Formats: sequence, C-alpha cells, structure tokens
Amino acid sequence: MKRNPIVPYILIMVMGLVLVFFLGIKGLGDAKEIAKEAEGGEEVAVEFDAEAASKTCISCHGENLEGAGGAPALRGAGLTKEHIADVLQNGQGTMPAGLVPAENIDEMAEWVANLK
Repeated sequence: MKRNPIVPYILIMVMGLVLVFFLGIKGLGDAKEIAKEAEGGEEVAVEFDAEAASKTCISCHGENLEGAGGAPALRGAGLTKEHIADVLQNGQGTMPAGLVPAENIDEMAEWVANLK
C-alpha cells in the first residue's frame, strides 16, 4: 500500500493557516485594548532627539556638521539660538524651512547652538 506524499504538506499547511487565523484574532483583540487605553486620555509623549534629527543635516552640512559644499559649518559657528530657530522655521538661502517640526524647533536650535 502506497501513501500519498502530499498529505503531510497539506496537514502542515492547514495547521499553519489555523495558527495564523488565531494569532490574527489575538492581535485584533490586543489592538482594540491599546486603542481603548489611548482613548482613556493617556497621552503618549514621544521624546524629541535633536542628535538623531541632525542626521538630515549631515547630507548638506557634512558628516561632522563642519560645512560642505555651499552649506556653512554648524559646529563652532557661534550662531545664536534665536537665529538658528529663525532659519529652521523660515529657511534661508538653500536651507528649506520645515525640516524640523515646529514644536521641536527650540530644542533643535539649542542643540545646534551648543555644538562645539
């Protein structure tokens, strides 16, 4: 008596589909719980990391933010926090406005102003 070689593969496929189905239901339940917690007034604050955000600056101002091409040096430039905030908000020359979210401009300006 010969056994059909495809039967084990079909069983594995069926078990996999059943597992995916039940894990999907579990995930939907967890998502609903998370949504209910968020609606409950808990506000999740995301910390702004100026150093991580500066990765965008590297493309124009150079790897060490010491200037590259037509972009000026940010490190050791002696710029004031107010000037930096103005440039981040309004842009200047080839520097476009809006690269940093408005609520984080002051923190980013402080970080750039303190670069040595």
